[in-house]
Amino acid sequence: MKASDLMVKCLENEDVDYIFGLPGEENLELMESLFSSTKIKFITTRHEQGAAFMADVYGRIKHKAGVCLATLGP
Repeated sequence: MKASDLMVKCLENEDVDYIFGLPGEENLELMESLFSSTKIKFITTRHEQGAAFMADVYGRIKHKAGVCLATLGP
């Protein structure tokens, strides 16, 4: 089992439904593990700040963990 698979399992155990963010080279392994998950849906955003706002609002409304995933900038 890869570390990224373990991280996805931990997120599933915490009842995470959505992850908002940007895919990139630095988080490619985690993205591949996320795509194999049936419980977590990845929502692609155009900007890291938008992903952070979306995760924040989702967490406040649903009273669950709002998760944001970003990559390195330009």
